[in-house]
Amino acid sequence: MDKIAPTPMEAKLVEALPEGEGWQFEPKWDGFRAIATREGADIAIWSKSGKRLDRYFPELASMLASLKAKRFVVDGEIILPVGDILSFDALQARLHPAASRIAKLSKETPAQLMLFDILALDGAALGDRPLSQRRTALERLHRANRQPSLLLSPKSMDVADAKAWLATSGGALDGVVAKRLDEPYRHGERAMLKVKQLRTADCVVGGFRRAAQGAGIASLLLGLYDQEGKLNHVGFTSAIAADERVALAARLAPLIAPPGFTGKAPGGPSRWNAGKESPWEPLRPELVIEVIYDQVTGERFRHGTRLLRWRPDKAPGQCTMDQLQYELRPGELSTVV
Repeated sequence: MDKIAPTPMEAKLVEALPEGEGWQFEPKWDGFRAIATREGADIAIWSKSGKRLDRYFPELASMLASLKAKRFVVDGEIILPVGDILSFDALQARLHPAASRIAKLSKETPAQLMLFDILALDGAALGDRPLSQRRTALERLHRANRQPSLLLSPKSMDVADAKAWLATSGGALDGVVAKRLDEPYRHGERAMLKVKQLRTADCVVGGFRRAAQGAGIASLLLGLYDQEGKLNHVGFTSAIAADERVALAARLAPLIAPPGFTGKAPGGPSRWNAGKESPWEPLRPELVIEVIYDQVTGERFRHGTRLLRWRPDKAPGQCTMDQLQYELRPGELSTVV
């Protein structure tokens, strides 16, 4: 094993899981993809982009150093339980410049490594072997090196199980992955298939941002009411057809009125807008749209949403925070594992 980051095999997004023989299905966990390597005392944890992660997860580096197996390359996902959920927010908080902060968090909220593939074990290169053989080796490694923070992701050859994971797993899974049992590990290729876990929510349009050029709309700002009746900004959608943006601006113009959001509001510099203020126009809370989203982090949609349809039949007051599906609770892992 050298100091060059292993290139992970990736997945191609598809609309439906494949049917027929020869497929292995696995949950696609919502965490940080990581390839962990060990060569004696030399431990490294690599991100998908080739950055070292062991500095940010010292508890996982220590766990890997304590295993009986002295040489291996494994592929998996770093997940992190905080309180009663698996928190992506807490994972992001680990990417901190201060070693003292990382050390504190690693003790307060230790992470876990969910294994799903293996590329080398005890000096034997396994990447060219079919998945069926790699999985056997991975199970052997896990069985011989039991640790609370070292988990083995479930697998099934039955597409019905994969569909059940999508239907019952709440917010923890990013979807389901399908891999050919007879194929080797194909570094850097989209050799797997994945179906994303997508959910819908009815949201109030609490404001909008104008396009940088022209008179159209760049994005709609989405809100949901909390238990106190305050409208909180929870995300945005920019999935608006180009030929509809100007007409939409004209439709929204009569509704422009402060405050728009009465709870958490958008605005201010952020890592997404290069530290610049991003102006927005507030709207009276009268319009409702249904959007498709993937994950929720910190009571917000983690990514931009997709506009599914306008909901003139839905009262804005019915658009509440309890629609959101959060990360899976650790106690519910048994429903998937």
